[in-house]
Amino acid sequence: MFEWNARVYFEDTDSGGVVYHTNYLKFMERARTEWLRSLGLNQIKLKKEDKVMFVVRKIDIQYKLPARFNDELLIKTDCIKITDYSIMLEQNILRDEEIITKGKVEIVSINSDYFKPVHIPKMAKQLMEIIKC
Repeated sequence: MFEWNARVYFEDTDSGGVVYHTNYLKFMERARTEWLRSLGLNQIKLKKEDKVMFVVRKIDIQYKLPARFNDELLIKTDCIKITDYSIMLEQNILRDEEIITKGKVEIVSINSDYFKPVHIPKMAKQLMEIIKC
């Protein structure tokens, strides 16, 4: 399981001071990027050298409680399944150890020129499998 912290800034909130619903997706996206980085995977290098990008295919998100300005959030990312073409992640956003948002995200590997599914690069898949994905 990978953990990443985020702070809620004023720009993340609506006029009521509550995090706008799409910004939870941004927190989750940043956590996924940091998860890949923690595995030693450079997305720019993957795109340039392997012609591979990881893109979201499907998201199932459940908002349980609101986050507000200045809250410190913890985004937990857990790889639950990997295939030749896709990665299934569970991402939870917590505040003070309480889950406020739950999500399941399916990521697919695509060719960066043609936007068609391709195998996850062998080295990347091996790194993910090491962490029990």
